Amino acid sequence: MDDFATRSYGTSAQDNRPLFGETSARDRIINIVVGVLTSLLLLVTVISAFVFPHLPPKPLNVFFVICILMSCASIGVLIYWYRQGDLEPKFRNLIYYSLFCVVMLCMCANLYFHDVGK
Repeated sequence: MDDFATRSYGTSAQDNRPLFGETSARDRIINIVVGVLTSLLLLVTVISAFVFPHLPPKPLNVFFVICILMSCASIGVLIYWYRQGDLEPKFRNLIYYSLFCVVMLCMCANLYFHDVGK
């Protein structure tokens, strides 16, 4: 089988981009780090919504977390499709952008839950 460094993908220029399903170790490490950090922040946000400032939780806090979780569900579908090979590699940037938005939403939610800035 030929090496992916010598493929031309039907063009005249050499291209060293991997095909679907082939990922470098660097890409896998980035995916794992981004996924773990986002998951931990999401877990902290969900726990904070139900615990802070006191029990029982405020309905607005629960609604905020439900909205964040619903946006995570759509990102989860994109990640699933990407790993199945149904999406082109350019969608990886969209997934990273969406995860960045979720991280920012979680940070805003935690700041709100803990009354920072009052």
